[in-house]
Amino acid sequence: MEIAHPMAADKYKNFADLALHEKDSDYRVRSELRRDATAVIAPHGGGIEPGTSELAEAIAGAGLSFYAFEGIKTDGNRALHITSSRFDEPKALALVAASPAVVALHGELDCPDQVVFLGGLDKELGKRIQASLEAAGFAVRIHDDANLQGVDKNNICNRGQSGQGVQLELSQPLRHSFFASFDKRGRERRTPQGDKFVDAVSKAILGGNAGAGRKADKSNESQAFGLAPSRTTGSGDGGAGFL
Repeated sequence: MEIAHPMAADKYKNFADLALHEKDSDYRVRSELRRDATAVIAPHGGGIEPGTSELAEAIAGAGLSFYAFEGIKTDGNRALHITSSRFDEPKALALVAASPAVVALHGELDCPDQVVFLGGLDKELGKRIQASLEAAGFAVRIHDDANLQGVDKNNICNRGQSGQGVQLELSQPLRHSFFASFDKRGRERRTPQGDKFVDAVSKAILGGNAGAGRKADKSNESQAFGLAPSRTTGSGDGGAGFL
């Protein structure tokens, strides 16, 4: 069961700190690098933000690069959360550095509705994903919390070759709707709604040369996708909260 801790600070400041204090058996890294392909990543997968690594792997399929850092403790996986702007697990850094663009999936905790919160510095790819999701019937918004908008240049989604990427924060009710149940075994079986989400994001990424040759736009990213910020209180991407 996922429990929201809106203002909880990360236990560890970076991966080296985490690795020093946690057992190797408490987490795992899975990755697949494909040449010149957009990377779909879940830096808070497994039991940290449930559903994100399963969705990222499905979106990546056989054509896109994939990465997941997964908490596999019996409980207490939230302790393994490292904020996106400080997420520096070595295999993740290597994979995104070799990728033209990055799409990162996260679990938003506080919104009571089924919503995809769109962020990141790659406005072009973000708009394609937005259009594809909305055509499939999903609600897409910008989070009103700037810390959940993925605009920090050090955010792992913005550390690909283009210096910009896309962040998708998925509300907890939305993620619940994607799986047969929300425990580990249940997350192995997607619902038709989950399949629809995977297809919509995959098609948007594969519909163009995502991220190639573009530089980060420094304009007001809360309006970058033509969406008004949502008035949902969230957990942060800075020193506190979960992103």
